[in-house]
Amino acid sequence: MTPDINPFILLFASIFTSNILLANFLGMCSFISISKDIKSSNGLGMAVTVVLTLTAVINWAILNYLLIPMNLLYLRYIVFIIVIAATVQILEMVIDRVSPGLYMSLGIFLPLITVNCAILGVALFIEIRNYNLIQTLFYSFGSGLGWWLAIMALAAIQKKLQKSPVPAGLEGPGITLITIGFMAMAFVGFSGMLNVQ
Repeated sequence: MTPDINPFILLFASIFTSNILLANFLGMCSFISISKDIKSSNGLGMAVTVVLTLTAVINWAILNYLLIPMNLLYLRYIVFIIVIAATVQILEMVIDRVSPGLYMSLGIFLPLITVNCAILGVALFIEIRNYNLIQTLFYSFGSGLGWWLAIMALAAIQKKLQKSPVPAGLEGPGITLITIGFMAMAFVGFSGMLNVQ
């Protein structure tokens, strides 16, 4: 049964209070690796948002109009991953053609969007929570925006930290993980206002 949740509440909750990255810790690998450069973070954030939104809607349609009616639900993980991989391949070709500089700066992390667990995680959350098509669209788009917002915020903080004195023992990964922890507490701190769990 589809939950009675306004799509706009899903949109804002998935961006801020139930952020797929900072509340569920999905998609951390590329988040930490690419966040050293603002331009690359922006490009990857846009790519993840596009892939996440497209694949969630396509996977929802395949699940509800093909797999469930044909009693093929056991194939859903394979189908979800194939859809994600195909979408990333198409996006990779488009970025290579339109913006070769961004394509080179993203490097291996662009094809690795295929295995970004945030994208598969959103598809599975949508299935578990029985969202309808409109809710799926708003939730997946909001999750992508939330991922993009988080990586841009971390990139900006890391740029500021490059000019700030950091104790020698905390330089590099140490201060990055502490920063992510504070960001997660800040985002989850408002979870009582909007909650989609």
